[in-house]
Amino acid sequence: MRIEVPVWEKYTLSIEEAAEYFRIGQKRLRQIAEENPDADFILMNGNRIQIKRKLFEKYIDAATAV
Repeated sequence: MRIEVPVWEKYTLSIEEAAEYFRIGQKRLRQIAEENPDADFILMNGNRIQIKRKLFEKYIDAATAV
């Protein structure tokens, strides 16, 4: 049995989940990750990008444009 965790309770989000949650395109999220490889909101799981939800929310709060 697989337990589904609501996206707003997950610690990390896949690019697909983050795109839907933050209403930002997947291509733009990948670009943000490439431009900020050492950002605290990026977690690499092998070659897969994971977005730390709460830290990315802080990044978005401080940004004037995405």
